[in-house]
Amino acid sequence: MRESHHRDLKPRVQTDFKAELKQDSLAFALLGAASATVQVQQGMALPQALAGIFANNNATPQARGAIQDIAYRAMRQLALSERLVSFMAEKAPDPMVAALLSAALPLIVPADGSPAPYEAFTVVDQAVTAAGSHPDTARAKNMVNALLRRFLREKDDLLEEALEHPEARYNYPQWWIDAVITAYPKQWEQLLAAGNEAPPLTLRVNVRRTSVQDYLARLAQEGIEAQQIGPSAIRLAKPVPVQQIPGFAEGDVSVQDAGAQLAAPLLDVQDGMRVLDACAAPGGKTCHVLELADVDLTALDADPKRLQRVQENLDRLQLQAKLQPAEAQTDAWWDGQPFDRILADVPCTASGIVRRHPDIRWLRRKSDTRQLATLSSQILDNLWKMLAPGGKLLFVTCSLWPQESEAQAAAFAVRNRATRLDAPGQLLPLGGAEQDHDGLFYALFRKDA
Repeated sequence: MRESHHRDLKPRVQTDFKAELKQDSLAFALLGAASATVQVQQGMALPQALAGIFANNNATPQARGAIQDIAYRAMRQLALSERLVSFMAEKAPDPMVAALLSAALPLIVPADGSPAPYEAFTVVDQAVTAAGSHPDTARAKNMVNALLRRFLREKDDLLEEALEHPEARYNYPQWWIDAVITAYPKQWEQLLAAGNEAPPLTLRVNVRRTSVQDYLARLAQEGIEAQQIGPSAIRLAKPVPVQQIPGFAEGDVSVQDAGAQLAAPLLDVQDGMRVLDACAAPGGKTCHVLELADVDLTALDADPKRLQRVQENLDRLQLQAKLQPAEAQTDAWWDGQPFDRILADVPCTASGIVRRHPDIRWLRRKSDTRQLATLSSQILDNLWKMLAPGGKLLFVTCSLWPQESEAQAAAFAVRNRATRLDAPGQLLPLGGAEQDHDGLFYALFRKDA
């Protein structure tokens, strides 16, 4: 990529500008997705960027869905789009212009081979309309038109040239590609491809309120195709909005990845136990534990705002836990009473959930792995001293990198003389019916008396 096309963002982009566009137009959705893309490139997580855009524009549910869909497509195809733009533009466009192009190009040629969601001429027309409506892109309106029309004329040649570059072919930073090849030399291409796919919508049935079979029958009555894929897990054939999931508001089911649903059963909780869920937000595993047994549970998280999410989930499911805002590597919050079970879902690069959060690949840096592994080891050692003799600690990450998972688990066992019990280890998100889950890692330890 030419030097002029390296990401060199201006310090101020008007991402909060309200354009006078109809909310049901593709132009409105493209502009919203472009604003989100710019904010990700400036270091903000995509869900946070989207939340701000939705609120700032008082977006309708339909507009939110369209913006989110296009933004996620842009994230999964960002490197390819940037490479294509670098071939067609003499100099790097301004950030907002580049982001608008990165939102439009995946709608013309989806990299995963799926059918284009819009007619190509419609995308070009609406991208030009979007450009003309924003102060950061208005002067580049003609350029947006020219580049997209050139792409339509020369797309086969341009794509062939762009796909010669690994970053554009796989849509990950080169360091990420190298890390996957090193860790999984036989499955690396399959892992990278799976990470570019949209994840399934998987539900966890609340066994306190209904059975899996009864809920499957309920879905069938509603005309929603689904199948059981775990003890309490149901995968919908096609994702639907949360508000359309039968019984969701009443607490009959929760949305939770099939891999994440392994955590609570592995803890083997029994009624009356004292349980700690460290790094608990947003509370999916917290609630699952409480669905399985009547326990005295403390949900710990460093971010008080994220603990509000835990409380919302508890309220919906009519469950109770003590919420404790504090950092898991400290102990000033602890009352000195040991826990029978500890769930340690520690901070990591989140490389195993990249299909669910495609912005992660662009937010992370290679150096993050070592820094987060160091923090996680501090958390694990601190939590271990809070575990009662005979108790169990479940170490969980959503990372694919061995430095954060297996190497961390092995080192922890040696440092603390912990007895390692059977657990799944590394789950690989390879897609397909049997491995259509996130890339989580599980290691279970017992503290011998």
